[in-house]
Amino acid sequence: VQLQASGGGLVQAGGSLRLSCVASGGIFTSYTMAWFRQVPGKEREFVSSIRRNGGFTRYSDSVKGRFTISRDNAKNTVYLQMNSLNAEDTGVYYCAAGRPATASEWFERMYTTWGQGTLVTVSS
Repeated sequence: VQLQASGGGLVQAGGSLRLSCVASGGIFTSYTMAWFRQVPGKEREFVSSIRRNGGFTRYSDSVKGRFTISRDNAKNTVYLQMNSLNAEDTGVYYCAAGRPATASEWFERMYTTWGQGTLVTVSS
């Protein structure tokens, strides 16, 4: 499967963005999808994940209540709706596909395919 992320940009603190990630070349419904983010000088960190049928989601504590992950299996697309953005949300956001076991969605190594990243910049 190949992944193409989009939707990043420059937004003021308190604003919103929606990221999209389109999958091609594979069976989208066989994958758990996730979003990670990275800022220069720091390790990539887990943001959110959604299981194959969309019935189970996870969020990092830093985004819980502000971000919402969803997927449209008919469109082979996963979304990340980001609200109440702040400067700490700035970074390159990557979508990822994998088949992590339950309670392993947090771990980068569980994902086998990564998109190219989309930059989100939040100005304070």
